[in-house]
Amino acid sequence: MGQFGEALRQERISRGIALETISGSTKIVTRYLTALEDEKFDALPGGILSKGIVRGYARSVGLDESAWVERFLAAKQEQHPEQSNDGLEQFATNVSRSRPQHHRTRSILRWAGLALLLFVLTGLGLFVWRFVNARLVASIVAPHQPPSITETAVAGGPSR
Repeated sequence: MGQFGEALRQERISRGIALETISGSTKIVTRYLTALEDEKFDALPGGILSKGIVRGYARSVGLDESAWVERFLAAKQEQHPEQSNDGLEQFATNVSRSRPQHHRTRSILRWAGLALLLFVLTGLGLFVWRFVNARLVASIVAPHQPPSITETAVAGGPSR
């Protein structure tokens, strides 16, 4: 373990503050606070979020926030010199890793649902069009047909 995590732990212990107290006041998960003290920086969220965890920790313990953030960045750089300091890139990488990978399945289901809806609406439209068209044709054709024999007899017309 390096100097950063041990120094942070010693400052907290010397003030008699428990990790749960810091977690309760900052709403930072205890596993992140432990990872910070153990210098397991890979377990922390990336970029600005990890800086926010350090700031919250330092504020809760009564330390200079900006000085401890600088110490954190230096310790992190020592641990992983190959990583760039581009926090936004690291943040985007961590966010994409933490997201569930169901979005492709959801997209397929969404498109299938849309296709099914269009199919049903098309079928309903064709049904209504044929029904209305048949009624319209029946109403146009009915007045122009000569009366049938039974209609003439019932109406009292000439019979053969």
